[in-house]
Amino acid sequence: LWRDPALWAVCGLGDGQPEVDDCYEAMDELLARQPAIQKALARKHLKDGCLVLYDVTSSYFEGEYKHSELVDWGYNRDGKKGHKQVVIGLMTDRDGCPVGVSVYRGNTNDQKTLADRVKELKDEYGLRDVVMAGDRGMITAARLRELTEAGIRSVTALTHPEIFKLVQRKVIEPGLFDEREIAEVRDPDSANVRYLLCRNTLTAEKEHRTREALMAQSREALEKLARSRKRRAVEELGAAVGKALARWKVGKFFIWRVCEGKLDWEIDQQRLERERSLDGCYVVRTDSTEQMFDKNQAVACYHQLAEVDRDFRQLKTVAIEIRPTYHHKDERIEAHVFLCMLAYYIQWHMHKQLAPLFEQDGEGKDRRWTFAGVLERLKGIRQETVVFNNTEVTLKTTPDDEQQQILDLLGVQL
Repeated sequence: LWRDPALWAVCGLGDGQPEVDDCYEAMDELLARQPAIQKALARKHLKDGCLVLYDVTSSYFEGEYKHSELVDWGYNRDGKKGHKQVVIGLMTDRDGCPVGVSVYRGNTNDQKTLADRVKELKDEYGLRDVVMAGDRGMITAARLRELTEAGIRSVTALTHPEIFKLVQRKVIEPGLFDEREIAEVRDPDSANVRYLLCRNTLTAEKEHRTREALMAQSREALEKLARSRKRRAVEELGAAVGKALARWKVGKFFIWRVCEGKLDWEIDQQRLERERSLDGCYVVRTDSTEQMFDKNQAVACYHQLAEVDRDFRQLKTVAIEIRPTYHHKDERIEAHVFLCMLAYYIQWHMHKQLAPLFEQDGEGKDRRWTFAGVLERLKGIRQETVVFNNTEVTLKTTPDDEQQQILDLLGVQL
């Protein structure tokens, strides 16, 4: 594709085909400068007392990578089976603007990458009073201790088992959850920890329907086993029950026993009602002070993690398309990921500057603009070299009104 873009000429590299080795050398130099570049980005976008968003994803690979220390089997977040992968950690400011990226071996656990971010924020960027937002699989109890010891505050959500423990400790009760008003509860064992109780009615309905459907499947399977006239050993029938309940993953709501080769079962109504009372409920945990974030702001901080998810979608599928990755050397894979992050950094700022264009746009069939549509319109601006009677002339397309409006918003002059 080297003949098509004007990139080489704009960068002063001439119009000829670029040397592949020169491109690799540029990637190697870029990787060497990554710490300095990310430090500069952090200095620009992160301040003491700011909110930092952090999450991880994975990117799968085609082909063989036998000698790689990065590419390995692991939990694939895209549901892509049969492919090795790398794990990518992305750190952004509160608005989702990327400031740093790291690449880990494909079998690295999410929470194990957090220690590097702590060191990065404290030692390399010199930040002190920082609040980090991460999902419940990232900021676990063990990681919370590490963050606290490093002087970093956090905003995360509790898992369902952790919520049930708070209910059992009588720290919270289901009646406090309300979809209109966030309830705030202090942990009696840690006065600086606040639990913010929230409820989403749409999620509650979805969880209720899902559980009822799974329980119906489980009941049908248990009734079939109970009606069977076949005499089975206790071990054989118990294994069949365990297999049926494991399939639908709602076995905790059933009490069963095998008596004289026959199955007897019932629903644990108390546990079921307790679970139903917490449908759609979630708890945001934070040790940030009220002066930094009140209860509404703290919950909003947790919801900001959606910005990182949006970043990952842009990196992997929508715009940047980090795959396919053709590099086999680990340092080139790291440089490729970093280069994609820098490309998205530019795109993120373009989105911000193009906001007036998108805000004035129509809806539905009257919608005119998307980011991809903007790029397509800009592709119409061409630079051509014309040779006539041994005279070489470079011609540039004159932008039309729409193209000029986009260029003006971006602050670009041709």
